[in-house]
Amino acid sequence: MNYATIKNCDIANGPGVRVSLFVSGCTHRCKGCFNEVAWDFDYGQPFTQDTVEQILQLLKPEYVKGLTLLGGEPFEPQNQGAIVELLRQVKAQYPDKSIWAFSGYLFDRDILPGRLGDPAVTREFLRYLDVLVDGPFIEAKKNLSLRFRGSENQRLIDVRASLEQGSVVLWEDWQGHGKGLKG
Repeated sequence: MNYATIKNCDIANGPGVRVSLFVSGCTHRCKGCFNEVAWDFDYGQPFTQDTVEQILQLLKPEYVKGLTLLGGEPFEPQNQGAIVELLRQVKAQYPDKSIWAFSGYLFDRDILPGRLGDPAVTREFLRYLDVLVDGPFIEAKKNLSLRFRGSENQRLIDVRASLEQGSVVLWEDWQGHGKGLKG
């Protein structure tokens, strides 16, 4: 797997200050995508254990609330293995940091049924996630007033609650009211 960039102070892709990993490779090719350069699986730099160590160091400060995975497409089959290894190490070192992912695939149609590569790897990937923003970016549904997503079709999914209940549970607690996940 290659990655396009790592942002160490991202406040746009999840609650609080976050470290964001933008992976390379995406087959969706959404019209109006903000990160077209990351469609190419060969773009950027190789993702290595040194990259993992860099991300672990960036996550160390207490003010950093978590890790966000974007792209490109984190759920492309050729990206999942490296991401799962990263998430194993993140959760081992920082069990209380939240993990978010953005995907153009749909949680209930594509990801959960295991249609993307090795179903065991996909299930492990999901076990580490707190929130998944799913659905392709649709330029005709672009809405700049939305928080943590680009178009109105995209959903903020509470992954753990969805796995427990066996159906999609939306995450609506980004302001910290009511039941929800820690930021």
